[in-house]
Amino acid sequence: MTEGRTALVLGATGGVGGEMARRLEAAGWQVRALHRHPDQVASRAGGAGWSWIPGDSMRAVDVVAAAHGADLIVHAVNPPGYRKWEQLVLPMLDSTIIAARASGARIVLPGTVYNYGPEVFPIIGEDALQRPTTRKGAVRVEMERRLRAASEDGVRTLVVRAGDFFGPSAANNWFSQAVIKPGRPVTIVTNPGDPGVGHQWAYLPDVAETMMRLVDREADLPTFATFHMEGHWDPDGDAMGDAIRRVLRRRDLPGRRFPWWGIRLAAPFVPLCRELAEMRYLWRTPVRLDNCRLVGFLGAEPRTCLDDAVRATLQGMGCLERRETVVGSAAFAQTASGKQ
Repeated sequence: MTEGRTALVLGATGGVGGEMARRLEAAGWQVRALHRHPDQVASRAGGAGWSWIPGDSMRAVDVVAAAHGADLIVHAVNPPGYRKWEQLVLPMLDSTIIAARASGARIVLPGTVYNYGPEVFPIIGEDALQRPTTRKGAVRVEMERRLRAASEDGVRTLVVRAGDFFGPSAANNWFSQAVIKPGRPVTIVTNPGDPGVGHQWAYLPDVAETMMRLVDREADLPTFATFHMEGHWDPDGDAMGDAIRRVLRRRDLPGRRFPWWGIRLAAPFVPLCRELAEMRYLWRTPVRLDNCRLVGFLGAEPRTCLDDAVRATLQGMGCLERRETVVGSAAFAQTASGKQ
């Protein structure tokens, strides 16, 4: 029963935060969203029923005040464009920990594969050794270390790790920044991976649904809980491109390899390119999170059909013409009703 419970969402204008806020509201939670300029983002964030609170995630006093009386804090906030990422991420998390300690709320953190190094590839369990080889991975490990330390004096945390995000409201991700170009019809599909290398994708609505189902089992969760999602496993790196072609009904849609050489050249000057270059190892070797613990706990992992997930993503990103959207929806309706 969630009626009357309150959640503070940090990063409600982002992909994971926005999806979680919408799911929480639909489930009867009172949703608060913290933002430095709420009057500028409230209308386009889709949170008409949310309580927008002015404040800065870097200021613990703001987060503590916003979290007063809350049962849950969704920590899905990240600096835009990776600017000053290393300097900002940990102080923002510290603010959340202080707020959770003051309010008694459980923290929910969307995690990644960045925590892990090659010695635990390709199949990774929740308790695998965390010895990353990248700066971003080291920050992720430190985030979880601080959360685990806080759990020793009662701060409850739920970490749900997943593959590369994609979805209708996702922005800073490989799908929208590399695979296709948002805001226009798709004319080419780019594959960042080496030939034959598998890759793990996570559809944002599925991530949010998984988190919601875990939160609903609060009484059964340990103080520090970690789960892995399988999401959509692309066994050879071509499944995502093939799904895009099926959705568009364009079997002849051309593909190309990602121009890593250009990213390397721009990396010293462009922060985003520097971060992308650092993550190339995830496209050169298969890295797969094992969801056995999640399935054992929930019984099944929420998973939207890949074609339906891709269609919703393309539509949300403005890449589908109206005719394509209608045709795709009609085809899906016929399939759902058993008609062929």
